[in-house]
Amino acid sequence: MSQPSPPPKPMPADPVPSHSARDLTNGGELARIVLDGQSYTLRITRAGKLILTK
Repeated sequence: MSQPSPPPKPMPADPVPSHSARDLTNGGELARIVLDGQSYTLRITRAGKLILTK
């Protein structure tokens, strides 16, 4: 008589935070991101690519 196999181990949660670019831009094309007093602009292009500029 064979024993049942143990249940699979759950995958660990991804430790890297994930954010939707669409949420960051409130459905628009631009968002301002501030890091240590420096302002950056996140832009979603017409082609659906992301550009981050200082």
